[in-house]
Amino acid sequence: MPALLTRPALSRALLARQLLIERARMPVRDAVEHLVGIQAQAPRPPYFALWSRLADFDPQELSLQLEGRGLVRLSTLRGTVHLVSDRDALELRALTQPLHESVVRTNFAKHLGGEDPWQVAEAARELLAERPLTSSELGSRLQERWPHLEARPLWMTARYLLPLVQLPPRGLWGRSGQPVMDTVERWLGRSPTTEPGVETVVLRYLGAFGPASVRDAQTWSGLTRLGEVLERLRPQLRVFRDEAGRELFDLPDAPRPDPELPLPVRFLAEFDNIVLSHADRSRLLDEPARRALASRNGQVPAAFLVDGRVRGIWKADTSRKAATLTLTPFEQLDEEAEQALTEEGERLLEFATDSRPGPYTVTFATRALPGAASAR
Repeated sequence: MPALLTRPALSRALLARQLLIERARMPVRDAVEHLVGIQAQAPRPPYFALWSRLADFDPQELSLQLEGRGLVRLSTLRGTVHLVSDRDALELRALTQPLHESVVRTNFAKHLGGEDPWQVAEAARELLAERPLTSSELGSRLQERWPHLEARPLWMTARYLLPLVQLPPRGLWGRSGQPVMDTVERWLGRSPTTEPGVETVVLRYLGAFGPASVRDAQTWSGLTRLGEVLERLRPQLRVFRDEAGRELFDLPDAPRPDPELPLPVRFLAEFDNIVLSHADRSRLLDEPARRALASRNGQVPAAFLVDGRVRGIWKADTSRKAATLTLTPFEQLDEEAEQALTEEGERLLEFATDSRPGPYTVTFATRALPGAASAR
């Protein structure tokens, strides 16, 4: 029978691979590739995700990589916008193209009045060959050809069928702007691969998120039939089981720290992949915490970890001279945890304000979970 991995063991294995036990010293582009991308619907979360994972992280290094095209923002895993390397932009987008096409069939084809979605996509490609466009600009231009259709399903069809990159200044530190789109072929000068290596990507997933089940890998990627892939890989993998008896696959030499290893507090970014990339999230989240993070409007709030568990959410206000970090625990925290969160929170505020002179204030709000123990 496969060896058992307890929840503490799975938590520490995941955190070690996510660079959240000890901050790593590696270039930003290498870290993003190690993590197989960072979810990035909003511009700022990738910066906080990397701040928690890299020693002496400089946000300008990420911005320079975006401007220099070593990193790009485009829709890949789960059909969501990710920050990925230029190499992964081509590989991951090709791998998830069937997922994107399925989204069009399910959500947008019915709004096209019988028009061929691929004709819409090719018309968008021709328009983008002239110059990059915002979503509203692309929708308006497409409406010139299909005036009887609404703009949104037109440009959303193009967004899902074509590999479209969000160009800088979107995503730059301290700057923003509407997403302006271009095709990945024009931006990088290369086309997505025609034969994406699904086995290689699944192995990379295990290296960044394992040990994991088939369902975990499918949740992370948005793909199906990965059981066949893991069966082909089985001879080169180690197999474990969790406390519920589920079969977990892993790389033979991947880190699996002592389940009793003490863990530092850590702040996770909004939409952090660490809380989104498993079907069974119990290694980090209790069920009440999972429900608290699953907001109705699709947002995933920034959370904090204590002893390897999601124990609450955080929000920073840096718009005023006195920057404030508000922590909302899900349950009562002990004095040691509060002190550690306060110290790490002050460092986060210093980062978020580019070391602007303080004061930096960390406050603890009332509990976020109905029925949970009271917090100060």
